[in-house]
Amino acid sequence: MKERIDRGRVLKFLKDWMLVIGMISGASAYLIYMQIPSIHSAGPVLELICRKAQPILLFLMLFISFSRIEPRQLHPTRWNIWNLLIQVGSFLLLSLAVIWAMHSQTALAAWILRHRILFEAAMLCMICPTATACAVVTGKLGGDMAQVVMYTITINLAVSVVVPLTVPLLYPQAGITFVAAFSRILAKVFPLLILPCLTAWTVRWLLPRFHEWVASKMNLSFYLWSVSLTLAILMSTRAIVHSKCSILTLVGVALTSMLCCIFQFAAGRMTGKRSGNRIEASQSLGQKNTVFGIWMGYTFWNPLVSVAGGFYTIWHNIHNTRQLYKSANKKH
Repeated sequence: MKERIDRGRVLKFLKDWMLVIGMISGASAYLIYMQIPSIHSAGPVLELICRKAQPILLFLMLFISFSRIEPRQLHPTRWNIWNLLIQVGSFLLLSLAVIWAMHSQTALAAWILRHRILFEAAMLCMICPTATACAVVTGKLGGDMAQVVMYTITINLAVSVVVPLTVPLLYPQAGITFVAAFSRILAKVFPLLILPCLTAWTVRWLLPRFHEWVASKMNLSFYLWSVSLTLAILMSTRAIVHSKCSILTLVGVALTSMLCCIFQFAAGRMTGKRSGNRIEASQSLGQKNTVFGIWMGYTFWNPLVSVAGGFYTIWHNIHNTRQLYKSANKKH
């Protein structure tokens, strides 16, 4: 009997602190790797494993989430529109400020260009689409997963358009056209968002018993996310350690990403308050697909901007850990 109680306590502890454990494990794993030169030769293989494993984990998580949602549940809501306006509007305003500064000789323009890395860090944090795991966390918090999935689809499609529109203006010398940028982003979005959706709904129609079994495994989604988080933190730690930023710049990027994180979770609570969807709106706006954001940073902007995605990973997961801990303790 005592053994069962102890096991229950251990499981509860793991569920409550899974995200913290994942974050510490990811950061520690890379820092330990850095201290053992004899295994550095395996670095490229280990990096390849991490990069290949993450899309698979994200696909499985979203496949399970879509299996629990019927197609007719997916429809836009008022908070969807407000969140979209906040994300896209803030990104475009920041982009226009930098583009204007590039063609102006005023003191304000010079100040913006001196702090361009911080402006672009904020741009990345604001436009980075909702994490595919957001529905999992929302479900754990008692929110409506379908609404979150709808917003995840919407913001990813919006990102596929607005980012390519601004990249040629921000970095004209890079020679990246709208079509090229759009194609590259869509190639990332389709397998990680649209394909799991189509697969889940095909399984729903063709293999109903298997579909029911998958839909009942919501906890599996959470554990898959924990593993994915560990890998994301590991890769983020790597990006931060190897960044060529000065300490002052790193601190500036860290603070910028933290302020963007606080703002978006708070703004989401406001947009969802009137309709009683504070959990859904807050998580959708605040929880980001930082792996995708880091990729956008080093693909389309200054590679140093990608560090903002690494820091954001830490901030939004600290917030999620706190939220999940509070939610779990309310139930007991």
